[in-house]
Amino acid sequence: MGQVITPYWDPLPTARRLLSPDGSAYATFGTPVFRGEWADRNWRNVPGPFYGAKTDCMQLGREYAPEHVAFDEVHEFVFRQPVNERETEALVTAAGWELYTNYGWDGDDHWTPEGVRAWWRERGRVREWAVAAAAVWSSYTENPVYVPHHHDAADGHRDFVAYIDEGLEACLRGYVFWLEHRREPAPGEALPLL
Repeated sequence: MGQVITPYWDPLPTARRLLSPDGSAYATFGTPVFRGEWADRNWRNVPGPFYGAKTDCMQLGREYAPEHVAFDEVHEFVFRQPVNERETEALVTAAGWELYTNYGWDGDDHWTPEGVRAWWRERGRVREWAVAAAAVWSSYTENPVYVPHHHDAADGHRDFVAYIDEGLEACLRGYVFWLEHRREPAPGEALPLL
């Protein structure tokens, strides 16, 4: 993936700016972009402000945000939170194309340091699922028209596994700092452990 790991960068000001000049959460056609409900979020979402809830099954999110979105058999989810404006724009675009507008962006209101740590402790379950899903999606060859889509899905799952293995811990430590202090860590500032 080649990303630079940052302790934490708050993507919400950029997301608000991208949606409309006044910061409201509406697409140009009048439908709210982020209508996902916290209670409906997919368990595979990594902790952070953005998440997929009861998203559609069209699996378009990777077209717009392949560094951030993956999907199971039914729903899209966020496997990596954005760390800069370009990535935030990609994720907001993916959310805007989701048929039911069931991405959420209120994760900061719900995640707690303890909740992030609990997710991290259970990461093996998510990783195991992603490894198995990559194997299944990469094995689809029946209809040549869909093979590139299936293999892209497998790539997303492999990217998720790689991120769990290297990079996610540092980002989650920065996110726990954010949740505790509601500010980005200063360079060299100690981050909490998971």
